[in-house]
Amino acid sequence: MELPTNLNPDEASPAWMNKADNTWQLTAATLVGLQSIPGLVILYGSMVKKKWAVNSAFMAFYAFAAVLVCWVGWGFRMSFGEKLVVFLGKPAVALDEKFLLGQAFLGLFPTATMVFFQGVFAGITLILVAGALLGRMNFRAWILFVPLWLTFSYTVVAYSIWCPDGWLAKLGVIDYSGGFVVHLSAGVAGFTAAFWVGPRTEKDRERFPQPNNIILMLAGAGLLWMGWTGFNGGDPFVASTDASLAVLNTHVCAATSLLTWLALDTFFFGKPSVVGAVQGMITGLVCITPAAGVVQGWAAIIMGIVSGSVPWYTMMVLHDKVKILRHVDDPMAVFHTHAVAGTLGGILTGLFAVPKLCRIFYMVLDWEKYIGLLYGLQSGRTLAGFRQIGLQLGGVLFVIGWNVVVTSSICLLIRLIVPLRLDHDELQIGDGAVHGEEAFAFIDKERAGLENAEMNRAYGFENSKMNVAFDVEENSSMASRSISEVQLV
Repeated sequence: MELPTNLNPDEASPAWMNKADNTWQLTAATLVGLQSIPGLVILYGSMVKKKWAVNSAFMAFYAFAAVLVCWVGWGFRMSFGEKLVVFLGKPAVALDEKFLLGQAFLGLFPTATMVFFQGVFAGITLILVAGALLGRMNFRAWILFVPLWLTFSYTVVAYSIWCPDGWLAKLGVIDYSGGFVVHLSAGVAGFTAAFWVGPRTEKDRERFPQPNNIILMLAGAGLLWMGWTGFNGGDPFVASTDASLAVLNTHVCAATSLLTWLALDTFFFGKPSVVGAVQGMITGLVCITPAAGVVQGWAAIIMGIVSGSVPWYTMMVLHDKVKILRHVDDPMAVFHTHAVAGTLGGILTGLFAVPKLCRIFYMVLDWEKYIGLLYGLQSGRTLAGFRQIGLQLGGVLFVIGWNVVVTSSICLLIRLIVPLRLDHDELQIGDGAVHGEEAFAFIDKERAGLENAEMNRAYGFENSKMNVAFDVEENSSMASRSISEVQLV
């Protein structure tokens, strides 16, 4: 039986390529990209005080662009290329059409698709690091930090855990979609960098978080949440049943975590917090990430309860009791929402991982290598279950240790070139001093009145009396109020 003509292989659609898988992989990659641009750009720009809205959004915007250029220049092949050492691939460009149009190292789609998919993961990792540095880091220092951290930190962790030749991958560490590579790395690196950069001004830390626009904050959070469909659903590298399970588990865990956080806020503080709900959503998404397609639905709910309560406790209770947590200024709570939640997710993966689902995901017959402790106890393979927990803990320690050392080294190097921190005047003024731009334009009433009068004369309405902000008569109650007194609803 002959294939339909649109399914016949040709130079643009080689026989090894699955069109459905390639379509899904490109879609998943785009969803992850949208988490960053505009998701986290909006989230950061709206959660900080208004004087830092431009700087915060721009740190994310710049990082995404810089990472993609470095990624095709050397980052991809250092993370997934030919082995250089046990934890790193050989640096090389990913720009040649012969390389990009060939089959990816995993999956039935071109290498170009894989480069883009993995690139957006690298991009969002640096943007998450930025969340711990908002409101005081010298933008020139950030320009240097991004390519250095990508090169010496992200590539090592990605190769070690995700590349088939990586040493932790060969041992059997389970990180379905980045609980270690993305979130734990970002949380630890952000916290470490925040230590070296120092805190924001006392005034900026007062009554924080106090978003400048809660509705926009929720829009950014919504993009982040829905984008996680691609974040976790794309990692089987195939449009499969496992991808579907990963997507469902992702959203169930996030919803459970959000509701858990909301319940704790309401019970202990008397009011449900919108900011708290967003934090709970994030911790749920992060916690399920290393386990998304290898655990059952009931395990996703348990992970949601844990991720909505333990990070809540570390943020709301331990933060004020532990000296190092009080000392380090982390505006977006990246340590709690990503480092703590990522660690929890990695450990719980070692507890709940289902052997059958691991076999479907990894496409291996080595049942001893991928078996959660609960299933090891159930099936009599207790040693294999404890081994998996040990591997997950070992992965956590490696990621923490590597990021503390490398991030500290990068910060110490950069401050020999440019200051890590903005100067005093820039810290007091914010966006206007750093970028010469501000996020919110306020109308000068006198200037607006003159411009309005000129426009009236131009159109022949010499005697028209109009309020500069609203089209109302001057004798109305609103006309007598200054623009700062008018509340926009």
